[in-house]
Amino acid sequence: MNGLRVAPGIRFLAGTRLFQRWGSHTAVSESKGMAENVVCRMGLLDGVPDSYGGLTVEVKESMDPSVFSPMLEASIKGWKQQGKKGVWIKLPIEQSNLVHSVVQQGFRYHHAESNYVMLVRWLADGTPDSLPANASHRVGIGAFVLNDKNEVLVVQENSGKFKGTDVWKLPTGVVNEGEDIWKAAAREVKEETGIETEFIEVLTFRQSHRSFHTKSDLMFVCLLRPSSTNIDKDDGEIAAAKWMSVEEYIGQPFVRENKQFYYIAKICAKKAAEGDAYPGLGLLAATSRTKTNYIYCHNPESLL
Repeated sequence: MNGLRVAPGIRFLAGTRLFQRWGSHTAVSESKGMAENVVCRMGLLDGVPDSYGGLTVEVKESMDPSVFSPMLEASIKGWKQQGKKGVWIKLPIEQSNLVHSVVQQGFRYHHAESNYVMLVRWLADGTPDSLPANASHRVGIGAFVLNDKNEVLVVQENSGKFKGTDVWKLPTGVVNEGEDIWKAAAREVKEETGIETEFIEVLTFRQSHRSFHTKSDLMFVCLLRPSSTNIDKDDGEIAAAKWMSVEEYIGQPFVRENKQFYYIAKICAKKAAEGDAYPGLGLLAATSRTKTNYIYCHNPESLL
């Protein structure tokens, strides 16, 4: 970054208090209210520029709020002079004592994970705030596991809204961060029922809103082929699991009365009846030098 920085080991006097080195910044042992008496020239907080004219600051070392607050205030002025549009500040849970100082400088919460909170502020006065909002959706999977007998793998759950309802449903779950949809489908089936499967294609997906913590929800229903048939269910999560005919699955009163379940079940039944004549979205790997992304499309082999 191009801002001024305090050289390691340099010490400054603030009134009668002594600044001491703390990593690449300066820290101070002083009583509350002494921060405004700082007479030294402060360096800017370290930040990593992004391609949108902003930067991200990650506070990795412990700092006292009385030191951090004036340093952040000075940094904001410097970033504005540099023409930075927006600033992201990532505070690990160990530095949660700095949240109030960041909020006082006009930052707002953006999102939080188990080990950090991210705050953000738009700096470009007179221009619309174009910082992206937090992720709007959660992604889940439903697994349509179809064996050679035209039977589908179904489960009854130990918890949630289906607990104690006697409803047989497809195995479902949430895609983990950094996990591909097709891998999540096979993982969830294995965890819930012990059945090993091979991903074939995505049959359909549905979108709903105001689901988990007000997030929207995308669920991808995947066709899987079992490579084993002996069920070894997770007793903690699954009350029962079995193979059931597709006709019996669709015929359940709950499925027939619930349009979402019914339409998805009809799609699965159509695939079971028509096979390749009713194509879903197959898997096409798009590999770059750094990672592999997956595209879901009709007849991916025809594109190779």
